[in-house]
Amino acid sequence: MEEQNNKNLILAMVLSAAVMLVWFIFFPPPEPPAQTATIGQTGTETVATAPAQTTPTQVQTEADPVPAAPRLTIDTPKLAGSLSLRGGRIDDLSLKTYRQELAPGSPIVRLLSPVGEDLSYYSVFGWLPGTGLESADVPDANTAWTADADVTLAPGQPVTLRWENDKGLTFIREVAVDADFMFTVTDTVQNGSSAAVALQPYGIVARHGLPKLQNIFVVHEGAVQRIDGKLTETDYADITELEVDTREGLPAEVLEASSDGWIGFTDHYWMTTLIPEQGKAFKSVLKYVPSAGIYQAEVRQPVVSVAPGATATSSIRFFAGAKEWATIRAYENEGGIPGFVDSIDWGWFYFLTKPIFAVLHWLNAFIGNMGLAIIALTFFLKFLVLPLAYKSYVSMARMKELQPEMEALKERAGEDKQKLQREMMQLYKDKKVNPAAGCLPILIQIPIFFALYKVIFVTIELRHAPFFGWLRDLSAPDPSSLYNFFGLLPWDAPVQGSVLHLIFIGILPILLGITMWLQQKLNPAPTDPVQASIFAWMPWVFMFMLGGFASGLVVYWIANNTITFVQQYLIMWSHGKRPDIFGNIREAKAARVAAKTSPKAPTPPAPAPKKGKK
Repeated sequence: MEEQNNKNLILAMVLSAAVMLVWFIFFPPPEPPAQTATIGQTGTETVATAPAQTTPTQVQTEADPVPAAPRLTIDTPKLAGSLSLRGGRIDDLSLKTYRQELAPGSPIVRLLSPVGEDLSYYSVFGWLPGTGLESADVPDANTAWTADADVTLAPGQPVTLRWENDKGLTFIREVAVDADFMFTVTDTVQNGSSAAVALQPYGIVARHGLPKLQNIFVVHEGAVQRIDGKLTETDYADITELEVDTREGLPAEVLEASSDGWIGFTDHYWMTTLIPEQGKAFKSVLKYVPSAGIYQAEVRQPVVSVAPGATATSSIRFFAGAKEWATIRAYENEGGIPGFVDSIDWGWFYFLTKPIFAVLHWLNAFIGNMGLAIIALTFFLKFLVLPLAYKSYVSMARMKELQPEMEALKERAGEDKQKLQREMMQLYKDKKVNPAAGCLPILIQIPIFFALYKVIFVTIELRHAPFFGWLRDLSAPDPSSLYNFFGLLPWDAPVQGSVLHLIFIGILPILLGITMWLQQKLNPAPTDPVQASIFAWMPWVFMFMLGGFASGLVVYWIANNTITFVQQYLIMWSHGKRPDIFGNIREAKAARVAAKTSPKAPTPPAPAPKKGKK
């Protein structure tokens, strides 16, 4: 039984090491992003491209110089910024509850910025002109709106903007915001002319230049949209390579939605999304303006016809904020936005990451500490696979009972390996023993590990989440280091991601190596020297391999090793085999000493060649 346990554990470690190696190749640590040059010129404002009209028009990306526009303040529990009356743009927004770094005094996260600043990022809303109207007859990105009052945009306190053209049309825009991250832009047109008019409302989110990216495969950064139940993620590089749409005159993708959907841009932790009126058809447009380096996401709602003396209204919601699971889930369930929680990048293992995070979120709300919640989640996951683990150890115990019969089979079979294999398989079948059962609990841990890695790295709830003491961010590697003896020596630890940081590991990776080493000692060391060598080195290899991983993931692994150790100890004891941990340690040490001190057997001389007959 001990030999089988050792083989299973060695197999699991080798598989895990291979998986870790592949993981490092495909998911390397993030590199510092390069600074992207500002798009725009002094004295010239580059704005988002207006949607193409129903008749061909020249695409206009350069607007005449405009003066600084009046602004209305935005102030909510989570947002701070301003709304520009030039175009009624939402183009200045910061997130009050999130800071750029953990350091005291670090500035809050800036999400949106107006044209003229580095990497401008904003939203604009307007109308496409229909029959009898020209582009100058409808409000666009440069329209000078007037506010009914100089008020602050806040929850329960919307602002109202007005603009009139010279053909009898009055446009009214009401902008409201809730206590989280959702704006509602309601556009109304009053037709005071003597002729009916047709208009099409639209909304745009525009980004000038390529934003600073994490450049990690595990995180999607770019456009994200859900059209009639189908989720699509498009990288920025793929947006620039879209085929030129003849209707747009630009690289673009135009999709027709029949009932529901949304479109926008997503970063690691932040997102902007346009949500048209659900239950109605609309167009979703993703395009790139090469001449100005502008990435755009658009929604175009159905054309409205306004009779003389009549009024028409259209509404678009605009999400701009952090990808908080509870908040986005509430917008989906209570705000009627289908599939909105899928805007969080759950990855290939979404069927595991989504329920794992739901449990982790609930545990964190109950316990109040994300690190303890990860440990509690580990207990929960181990409890789920406990029946399988118990069954595997029972199977291995029964294999131990079959050892005398297996030895007899070996004697009867002699050098006939095929006969031995057939008779062993028949013996397993007759005794109802599965020799591979011991590997199943360990193999199950691999997708769980990947899913938890995704959860810890992607979800904002883990960002800057503290544990205890020096562990102030569970989404980052352990900041402690052997280099300065865990902070006791008067110099700084190596920078995270550097070679020295990977060598001079912290406290958590060391605890990981120790727990893995103790788990090994439940069984005697393998008699095979090669297996024994792998067995001895593997905990310390893992210790360094996981030293650069998020500390939350290492906390999970330490907890998993500890629980597995106790679990295996109790199961083995219940079957009459109490592990002799200290005896196994002494035996392993004695075996290593003997291997070093024993003289090597002399190599026998090669046989002399036989002389042939003359």
